[in-house]
Amino acid sequence: MSEITKLNPQGVWKNFYSLTQIPRPSKHEAKVVAFVKEFGEKLGLETVVDEIGNVIIRKPATPGMENRKGVILQGHLDMVPQKNNEKVHDFTKDPIETIIDGEWVRANQTTLGADNGMGCAAAMAVLESKDLVHGPIEALFTIDEETGMTGANHLKAGMLNGDILMNLDSETEGELYVGCAGGVDVNVTMKYDECAAPAGYTAYRIDVKGLNGGHSGMDINIGRANANKLLVRFLNHCLYKTDMRLAEIKGGDMRNAIPREAYAIVLIANADCANFEAEVAKFDGYYKSEFAATEKSIALCATKVAMPAKVVEKEIGEKIIKATFVCPHGVVRMSDSMPGLVETSNNLAIVECKDGNFSVKCLTRSSVESAKKGTMYKIGTVFDLIGAHVEFSGSYPGWNPNMNSPILNTMKDCYKRLFNEEAKVMAIHAGLECGLLGYVYPNWDMISFGPTIEHPHSPVERVNVASVEKFWKFLVETLKNVPVKCNC
Repeated sequence: MSEITKLNPQGVWKNFYSLTQIPRPSKHEAKVVAFVKEFGEKLGLETVVDEIGNVIIRKPATPGMENRKGVILQGHLDMVPQKNNEKVHDFTKDPIETIIDGEWVRANQTTLGADNGMGCAAAMAVLESKDLVHGPIEALFTIDEETGMTGANHLKAGMLNGDILMNLDSETEGELYVGCAGGVDVNVTMKYDECAAPAGYTAYRIDVKGLNGGHSGMDINIGRANANKLLVRFLNHCLYKTDMRLAEIKGGDMRNAIPREAYAIVLIANADCANFEAEVAKFDGYYKSEFAATEKSIALCATKVAMPAKVVEKEIGEKIIKATFVCPHGVVRMSDSMPGLVETSNNLAIVECKDGNFSVKCLTRSSVESAKKGTMYKIGTVFDLIGAHVEFSGSYPGWNPNMNSPILNTMKDCYKRLFNEEAKVMAIHAGLECGLLGYVYPNWDMISFGPTIEHPHSPVERVNVASVEKFWKFLVETLKNVPVKCNC
């Protein structure tokens, strides 16, 4: 695994390797916070851990650069814990196993943590470098970005002195991001009555599996299937074709990851079993055909299982299936202002129905606040109609583009000079911390960039080796050319 430390730039890859060896799933960042704190202190740099767990490390300007605007290099320490079912891995205890795979670095059947380990590693390389030219630097390492942006949400005003925020958490090299979507969590809960499993039925477990999943913002518009949606689509169909009783549903495990697998346990009247099995085979064919371009391993299957003791009361079971079936998932609207950009979307992320408790968790995103609210209330209304309790939480703002940004113009010039090509100016349909950070520090000039990372939030996440070197050269050149601080 340590072979990645021989890649260039070695300072970045060395630090990234160190991060892969420290378990750091969201909500479990204590070890990595301690590691980064010790890293700063060993360098003799001012190091602070705030009340929530964010780490701030300050490095003075190099001689002659004291008059430049202060730069905050920002990344998040946590990572999304996703693995293939057959992989034995405990994200709270085990290091990530890295593999050099041609032009890419990936993990062994788990998420890699390049999101946002690469950004953090680059900031660490700047802090420890002896020969870079730069103005005043502050590195901000936030916690729990992936499951609530807790670190950014609790960062207090006055903690940082810089003028420019460089968020190192975007995922296509050569693109400069100047805006992002806001988001809100939609939480549905309901208790329901159960009854004894009736006689004359056969129990089946229905599985949707083999999907790619992916980032619920970045990948929401590329046609990937949602296991929850496919499962309830089939269950809804079965309500019309068979005598079916619902016992259990479970799908998805991360709000910001498109669900890769889902299952249900149902009872089918004995007289309908042959018809039911034929419908399973038919829908397996439908799904393979519909998603042939994006889901090469998709499968719908059913196997007979032991009879559960209880099932959902018939009427409420049907309501649960129907409401979840019509809950929106995917792109709601594309942006009018930036062609090709998703404006509003929803991820039907987690569905659970078992032991008298039904719950749904969604992540609704939009760069337009009114559209975000419209979509979340639409979802809420669907579940209100079946008597469920709906709550909205964790709302965070988007980041409005500033096309007159001084650091944007500087970075466009640097990129052109370095690589003889134009950097692309973009907005992203994902929840960068810039929206929250800019709310606390409204005078910051903000930009986001990074190396090329594919399929974050999934076990096929990978980072392009050549892009890391370009990203690093670009960061170094930008720091050298940061605008002079105005004394007026």
